[in-house]
Amino acid sequence: MKKTTCAACDCELGAETITVKLGGKAVEVCCQECAEALNEAEAATKAASAGKE
Repeated sequence: MKKTTCAACDCELGAETITVKLGGKAVEVCCQECAEALNEAEAATKAASAGKE
């Protein structure tokens, strides 16, 4: 059986996962905190990229 880990914290994923869409790609995280952290990181990256243009 393949073990998968959280895209945010590298913890092993259990039966209940949350799918987050980042840059058009779906990734799985272990909890709501990790989902929010990835969404905030993506928003910050987009804001920084927009500021460079």
